Amino acid sequence: MSVDLSQIPFWGLPQAERMDAFRRLRELDRPVFVKENVVPFIGAGEGYYALVRHADVTEASRNAALFSSEPCSNSIPDMPRWLAVYFGSMINMDDPRHARLRRIVSRAFTPRILAKMEDDLAVAAAEIVDQAIKEGPGDFVEQIAARLPVRVICDMMGIPPKFHDMVLRRTNVILGNADPEYTGIRPDLDRWNVAKGLGKLLHAGHSLNRLAASLGDERRKRPTGDLVSLLVNGEERLSSQELGSFFILLVVAGSETTRNAIAYGLKLFTDHPEQREHLMADFDGRIVKACDEIVRYSTPVIQFRRTVTQDHGMYRKGDKVLLFYNSANRDEAVFTDPDAFDVTRDPNPHVGFGGPGPHYCLGAHLARREMTVMFRELFTRLPEIRSVGEPDFLLSNFINGVKHLRYAH
Repeated sequence: MSVDLSQIPFWGLPQAERMDAFRRLRELDRPVFVKENVVPFIGAGEGYYALVRHADVTEASRNAALFSSEPCSNSIPDMPRWLAVYFGSMINMDDPRHARLRRIVSRAFTPRILAKMEDDLAVAAAEIVDQAIKEGPGDFVEQIAARLPVRVICDMMGIPPKFHDMVLRRTNVILGNADPEYTGIRPDLDRWNVAKGLGKLLHAGHSLNRLAASLGDERRKRPTGDLVSLLVNGEERLSSQELGSFFILLVVAGSETTRNAIAYGLKLFTDHPEQREHLMADFDGRIVKACDEIVRYSTPVIQFRRTVTQDHGMYRKGDKVLLFYNSANRDEAVFTDPDAFDVTRDPNPHVGFGGPGPHYCLGAHLARREMTVMFRELFTRLPEIRSVGEPDFLLSNFINGVKHLRYAH
């Protein structure tokens, strides 16, 4: 069958066409092998196996000893050192290095930090909606969806408000992938055009890394009890480089996933008003299931990579596999009527926050809370809010992103 997941034009197809292609891949008796696209200055390996069934994705997620996150999970080609210094965070590590970093980060989320986070969320959502009402309807992503997660994460890290817009712009570049609006890279992958795009990527990574590292240096001298203070002090602590990489992971993974889920949520509730009506009949009792269904249906993170550590069945040591969460979340073997948006879906074993295992998303709870707070604010204060027209989607094989979405209220 002619489905080339490595070619940029495939990811520019309408989403319905792409999901139909993944459905056909799920019908095959084994994972298909896909040749890699050669990217100037980075290169490519031989290719990868595309894991598209829910069972295969969850198995690979659980078995980290066989399906390794090293040398990298967030890049199909092996990431060169000059990129890994900024983007080689703990998602690109196995235990014991991964366990050490995850333990340090988990311990820093104290009850006091979590309580402040809840307060900050409510204040941030209210102020963002206040500003949107003042400005009037426009671009839902720019005015609302993208604002909340970046602000919450920056507040959590102690990043001053004057840097929030810069953080958002740099995040757009880092996850811009093949989209010319954010990276300037054209689909033809012209060598010098790619060089300029990689330069923008390096600049974005460097500036975010230095922002976090400088704050860490300050907190080592004068701890304040905030998240960064807890991460860089104590018996186990993050180095300046580790803190910078962690901040990039936090702001990129945390903000992009949530902003896209919120944007998709408005579009889905607009297209399915009966689902919104059901939610609002018992918001507090139904919002958690609704959030999970939004994440399942939209799957903001399309895929992550694993590398096989030893010969096993059809795999050989060194083989790459890609875990396509978007396909696993539409697997007919697991989900009844998988192409339907149903906020009452139960059970809902989606892998929108990654599959089960050591790399399950640390921020899943925070993402659900952000979605909950924002939808409560929107649907109670702007009961007529709705999307207008079709979203402008990100051109990417990594993030199922919404760049722009018009809305009215």
